[in-house]
Amino acid sequence: MDQIVPHASHWGFFDAVVRDGVFVEARPFARDPMPARLVAATPATVHSATRVDQPYIRKGWLQGRRAGHARGGDPFVPVSWDRVTRILAEEVAQTRAEHGDNAIFGGSYGWASAGRFHHAKTQLQRYLALGGGFTNSVNAYSYATAQALLPHVLGDVEVLLGRMTDWSAIARHARFMLCLGGLAEKNGQVTSGAAAQTYVPNMRAAAEAGVRFVNVSPFRGDTMEAIGAEWVPIRPGTDTALLLAMIRHIMDRGLEDRGFLATHVTGWDRFAATLGGRTPEWAEGITGIPAATIRRLAEECAGQPTMLTAAWSLQRADHGEQPYWTLVALASALGSIGKPGQGVGFGYGSSGGIGNPRRALPSVSMTATPNPVRDFIPVGRITELLENPGGTMAYNGLNLALPEIRIVWWAGGNPFHHHQDLNRLLRAWSRAETVVVQEPWWTGVARHADIVLPATTTLERNDIASTSRDRFVRAMHRAIAPLGQARNDHDILADLADASGFRDRFTEQRDEGAWLRFLYGRWVSACAKFGFEAPDFESFWAEGHVEMPLPAHGEEYTQFAEFRADPEASPLDTPSGKVEIFSEAIAAMGLPDCPGTPSWIPPRESLLTAAPDELHLLSFQPATRLHSQLDPGPIAAADKIQGREPILLCAEDARARGLAEGQVVRVWNGRGACLAGLRIIEGLTPAVALMATGAWFDPLEPGVPGSLCVHGNPNVLTADVGTSRMGQGPSAQSCLVRVEPWREALPPVRAHVPPPIEETV
Repeated sequence: MDQIVPHASHWGFFDAVVRDGVFVEARPFARDPMPARLVAATPATVHSATRVDQPYIRKGWLQGRRAGHARGGDPFVPVSWDRVTRILAEEVAQTRAEHGDNAIFGGSYGWASAGRFHHAKTQLQRYLALGGGFTNSVNAYSYATAQALLPHVLGDVEVLLGRMTDWSAIARHARFMLCLGGLAEKNGQVTSGAAAQTYVPNMRAAAEAGVRFVNVSPFRGDTMEAIGAEWVPIRPGTDTALLLAMIRHIMDRGLEDRGFLATHVTGWDRFAATLGGRTPEWAEGITGIPAATIRRLAEECAGQPTMLTAAWSLQRADHGEQPYWTLVALASALGSIGKPGQGVGFGYGSSGGIGNPRRALPSVSMTATPNPVRDFIPVGRITELLENPGGTMAYNGLNLALPEIRIVWWAGGNPFHHHQDLNRLLRAWSRAETVVVQEPWWTGVARHADIVLPATTTLERNDIASTSRDRFVRAMHRAIAPLGQARNDHDILADLADASGFRDRFTEQRDEGAWLRFLYGRWVSACAKFGFEAPDFESFWAEGHVEMPLPAHGEEYTQFAEFRADPEASPLDTPSGKVEIFSEAIAAMGLPDCPGTPSWIPPRESLLTAAPDELHLLSFQPATRLHSQLDPGPIAAADKIQGREPILLCAEDARARGLAEGQVVRVWNGRGACLAGLRIIEGLTPAVALMATGAWFDPLEPGVPGSLCVHGNPNVLTADVGTSRMGQGPSAQSCLVRVEPWREALPPVRAHVPPPIEETV
């Protein structure tokens, strides 16, 4: 008889169907209005042949080939949990004693689980912090540049991560929505912490209410057909020039809101003085958008209630600070900030849940453990950390010291997916003495580790899914027994803490069930302060979810409404208390790559300086998986071409290179090369190529930097360069490549085949 239990993932809630101990089906949550198709790939991925079945240690590491030796080419040796725990505890103790606590880089990243207790990064960093501390990373690959910039301009990262102007307010009050980077439907299928899929219904409701959408993007498909958006093609990386010209035209026509600029904005005169020559005709030569269209867009924004948004992808490019800052300047010129359903918001088209109408209620969460070590790096600068021990790095007005890293420890992420210039990363990766990875699968990072600890998937443990952007809190019941010798991250680390004498501090003498009751109880108490009475834990666990109330009819939320109404009583958390279009703090950094006002700075790598046969490669979030998760699953496999990740070109660019639909091609530049399968599409700006991220890194010669990735990971091509010395975010979207036919025999794809195993050293 089938067993059916409630569960959740970053791609949606579902009920897990278990038959004879096997997870056979994921049935979408009955209350989900638009279940994501990714849910169907979950069972095959959980039971994938690429699962790590027991602990392993790299053979070369056991033989003493550690720092200075390339990883990725050696076989692995199976070991017992007792042995690996003892070895690892001794390695950590010796490293702390001889090199200091900051010699350990706890570089884990999020997205491993929608569950809030078994969140691998939180668990690992708790263990490392209680053991003495670790060098950390800050911010997120998705929006690191914005996290550094926006506090200077708007006063708080909550403008990016917190409660944003909701779709009901946009639908009721806005008539025009300018979307830089579009509102991609696929991105609404995923969100951190899991959520019901309300993203598409919200957009449709706004369109039906009369909001007109404009998609400014190299790709028409960055908005769904159902909302009827106008497509304005633009050269990648030139949005700042467009926005500056729009502002200049608004000012030339006297359409700016001078009252708002005088009372709510600082530095406008200094910024306006930089706009000489920034005309629509000037911007046409940079962006490829006709000057008449630029003038029309500016006048449409100024002539009606307007909402402005930019996808996260825009700030993942050379000088990515500038389009975000300039978009705030445009909203300031319009005087729309804080008006009902108007103003500016970031990421509406980048992740599900953004702009969901909701009550102001907390989410279930683990509390971060204070880290005694103060050293940190921006998240996208791992390679530089490993390459330059004892050096320094400029970041957001600071001069960060770079410690010598002896141990790299990863749990809940895959830098061989997220990071740029993987060949450079691979060379830097060899500098560490020891690389430890906790993973359910033989991903790229697991294959390039020294010690691999098999972690459970979410289906093999109990947890609670929660996000502040959704009205459901979901129970995640354990559906199947752990496969092989897999263990959950908390138990793995509790045993390591025990070996170091602080098990009770790590576990607080709670097992999994006690932790879930504790976290849920704390959430119930927090909700009570907001007037919501949540059910007790037993009722929640039996029901499978808690539904929180929606706002009352007509109860809408607009960001910055209080600030607009009274900027003196409700100032922003900036030095002036106002929107800072000139930032004294940024100007004081003296950085040519990020001056004190929004500026057009030509990209390092773009079509403006490309050779005739070069294409601008944009790497996007896939529709067939979440980042690199679910890549072994059937949905991702069905989308590939001869086993390779697709590259998307327009017919004109394919024809110019003698390429045909379905052909395997070599994509390359000076940083690396990969194979891809060609897909020809309409609605793509000429000289632009698109590739999804997340195909598991599969070098033809494992462990050899520069080897051809036969599977199609675009991050062998992207540049590992910070957006500026202020933001230091990833700049993956500034990338030129060449594409040519692959004329040799096709090498096999081995990304989902476990690495070589040797039973003894």
